[in-house]
Amino acid sequence: MTAERIPAPTDTPLSPADLVTEFCARWRDAGAEELAAYFTDDGIYHNVPMKAVTGKDAITEFLRGFIDTFGGIEFDVHRQIACGNVVFNERSDRLTLAGRRIELPVAGVFEIIHGRISVWRDYFDMTPITAALHDR
Repeated sequence: MTAERIPAPTDTPLSPADLVTEFCARWRDAGAEELAAYFTDDGIYHNVPMKAVTGKDAITEFLRGFIDTFGGIEFDVHRQIACGNVVFNERSDRLTLAGRRIELPVAGVFEIIHGRISVWRDYFDMTPITAALHDR
């Protein structure tokens, strides 16, 4: 099944909260290029336990590897709040690693500029991922 193509974020006038909601929903079936289209050219993606990735090209490559490793990821957003161009959400990311289904509690912070993500920081504990890797 081919992922449905979505308009680039700037083609759809969305509030920062709606943009983040749409972005999180797209993780289930979108490819790296489609997800990276939500970022500014100089965007930053930082999984806080790891090193930040800067620039749309680097984000695309990171996402490609991430999707290859985990496949489709479901973001179950429990709570989300926006203040101006900053959006916070609390969610559970469901992914598969080494044949094990992992539910990862995450707190995400998104900064939106001109309809695109300029900074995305996710805060989470690496323990569930490390445990799945060690149980291979």
